[in-house]
Amino acid sequence: MTRLNFILFFVLIFSALGLVTSQHKARKLYFELQQQQDAAKQYETEWSQLQLEQSTWAMHSRLEQVASDLLHMHVPDTKHIQIVFPDKQ
Repeated sequence: MTRLNFILFFVLIFSALGLVTSQHKARKLYFELQQQQDAAKQYETEWSQLQLEQSTWAMHSRLEQVASDLLHMHVPDTKHIQIVFPDKQ
């Protein structure tokens, strides 16, 4: 009878240790999942900010301002505009 009690006691101890180990791993993985989700939210916010910045830099008025101020470009007079049509083959 004592042999059976020892066997059952060790089975109980090993199953308890297995339960504790699996709970610890589950909590560790859940914490890692939360960190990855937070990082994904942060990357999504950064991506939307970059898209907004890109649209701001590519606005027509901004390009026109840069062309006139930095590159000293201007729209030519209508008498200096020449329209060229491609040859029809």
